[in-house]
Amino acid sequence: VQLQASGGGSVQVGVSLTLSCAASGRALSSYTVAWFRQAPGKEREFVGGINWKGDRTRYADSVRGRFTISRDNAMDTVHLRMIALKPEDTAVYLCAASPNVVTINSLPALYNYWGQGTQVTVSS
Repeated sequence: VQLQASGGGSVQVGVSLTLSCAASGRALSSYTVAWFRQAPGKEREFVGGINWKGDRTRYADSVRGRFTISRDNAMDTVHLRMIALKPEDTAVYLCAASPNVVTINSLPALYNYWGQGTQVTVSS
């Protein structure tokens, strides 16, 4: 499966932004999908994930309550809705897919497929 993330941009503190991860090559419903982010000089960080059916999610403590992941399997797309953005949310955001449909893992190494990333910059 090939993934492509989009929707990033430069925004002010407190605004909202929605990222999308579009899949091609294979139905996204076969995969658990997660969002990660990576800021310059930092390790790749788990943001959140959603199971194949879309009825279970998991979030990092740093974004819980502000970020929401949803999916539309008919459109082979997963969305990351971000509200109340903070400067510390600035990073390249990447979507990833894993054929493990049982667990929403937080380790990047457990994801087989990655999109190219989209930059989110939050300024005060």
